[in-house]
Amino acid sequence: MAIQGALPIEFGTVFPYGAFALGVEALIDFETKRPQLDKATGLPLWAVDVIDADPDARGKAKSVKVKLAAEHCPTLPDEVPGLPFRPIEFEAMSVVPYVDESGRRPRVAYSLRARGVKTPSTPASRKSPAAAAAKDAA
Repeated sequence: MAIQGALPIEFGTVFPYGAFALGVEALIDFETKRPQLDKATGLPLWAVDVIDADPDARGKAKSVKVKLAAEHCPTLPDEVPGLPFRPIEFEAMSVVPYVDESGRRPRVAYSLRARGVKTPSTPASRKSPAAAAAKDAA
């Protein structure tokens, strides 16, 4: 197979309406009580709690965790006055599919990863992808 491991994906594909960060925490291995390490780099793993700005996202799909491998805790962008959360954009995102066997029957799930975080290149109040496509077509 030509593709093995994480599949690269654009931030705008995962979060077309943008995303907001709630915070960052170290991922801890429950058995060893030590930080989880990235298998590829050996660096500690961090999880950024993210809210999807998509107005149609609901329930579990509304909030996700994006994992980052970094020596030190990633620094989130500055707060924006008037917004309840920090707008965020991830650099070099990838998706890792896996089989989730925690439910009644197995299902394909995925884990989001990124190499870094930054201030969004476009405002958090993005237009819907359909509206942008209609504007481009006109």
